[in-house]
Amino acid sequence: MKTSITVAIVEDKEPIRQSLAILVDGADGFFCQATFETAEAALDYLPGHCVDVVLMDIDLPGMNGIDCVRHLKPRCPDTQFMMCTMYDEDETVFEALKAGANSYILKRSPPHKLLEAITELHEGGAPMSSTIARKIAGSFHVNRSTPTELDVLTPREREILDRLSKGHSHKEVAEELFVSPTTVRKHIFNIYEKLQVHSKVEAVNKYLGRR
Repeated sequence: MKTSITVAIVEDKEPIRQSLAILVDGADGFFCQATFETAEAALDYLPGHCVDVVLMDIDLPGMNGIDCVRHLKPRCPDTQFMMCTMYDEDETVFEALKAGANSYILKRSPPHKLLEAITELHEGGAPMSSTIARKIAGSFHVNRSTPTELDVLTPREREILDRLSKGHSHKEVAEELFVSPTTVRKHIFNIYEKLQVHSKVEAVNKYLGRR
């Protein structure tokens, strides 16, 4: 029997917090284990009850969501952190990723996209809203990698990495290349091995020249 993805939500606005909890609990294969109004409440609970994925708002009363991730990441090493926020400023995005967030999704994303992102994150991906992915790509395009750095990649691996750099999800890449998501994940694993990186963000950064 498939185990549900356990999710915790850190969001100070009650209507949004409840909506997210209902969305997660109402979807097959997901379980909302806990919700928190403040970062401090999450810090009290989560280290002893680590979940698979945490949806983290940024603008919280008291400690903000980025600092909360920074404190939780070493205490919950197997938990994946998704920033779920309305803020898309470059500095905020990069500060969140630097703090340990694995994913950055804007609140205006459709509900089904959010669930897909949680699944992708749980499976080892690093989903980003398309506008966020474009910001990351745009900040690096002026300093592209030398050809020799990417010579180790096959044409198909480069094709997949190029699509990831443009914000495409694993599922979207699979559909565009007419292959299975499992095949895409195998290619991504090979890309990580060849480029000596451990995440989608690191791979894209290296591909676009940030070393």
